Amino acid sequence: MLSIGWMTVEAVVAIVAALIAGSVVLLGFGLDSLIELASASTILWLYTGSRRSSDAAERRAQQLIAICFAALALYVAFDAIGTLAGGRHPDTSWLGVAVAAAAIVIMPLLARAKGRVAIQLGSAATAGDAAQSWLCVIGAAAVLLSVLVNAAWGWWWLDPIAGLGIAGLAVREGRKAWAGEVCGDCALIGFESPENGWRGPPLERLDAQQLPGNPSE
Repeated sequence: MLSIGWMTVEAVVAIVAALIAGSVVLLGFGLDSLIELASASTILWLYTGSRRSSDAAERRAQQLIAICFAALALYVAFDAIGTLAGGRHPDTSWLGVAVAAAAIVIMPLLARAKGRVAIQLGSAATAGDAAQSWLCVIGAAAVLLSVLVNAAWGWWWLDPIAGLGIAGLAVREGRKAWAGEVCGDCALIGFESPENGWRGPPLERLDAQQLPGNPSE
């Protein structure tokens, strides 16, 4: 519930700030937050009632997450290309800076917590939700960098380019989610901790070979 509450605030603030400033990367970040909110809600739905531990429900949840990623990538890519072609200069959004900075602090904590839950439950869908949280950290860093650089040096083109980067990451994560190859505890460089790694029962639907902290490597 903490994750759902934060993602609601993050999504609303980021999207409002993006629309005011005309920022592609901030809009992509806000839409990604909306997708993560939908993902967290789907996980909550997945582990209630008769759907609990259902392989069919797990697969539907993964496919829903993948479709959301694809929609995000398409929208942000078209918006970024249109911004570059039209030469639209986004305004500086200090509200966007604030929510991005908060996300950089909060989201790694939520991502690690979701990764641990995914391992305990043996749930690929929950691991996919954790992977989305790490993508949110990347998006927040891109927002922070592009807004501050634009404010300091007027590099307006960095905003849509960073948006294209988020679109590319969304395509990658969407393909992995659709294929069921997700890693819930793959921390970004600089966020690793000794606690990271696989504990508990093996997750058959996760691609454990791709884990940078996998003890078997």
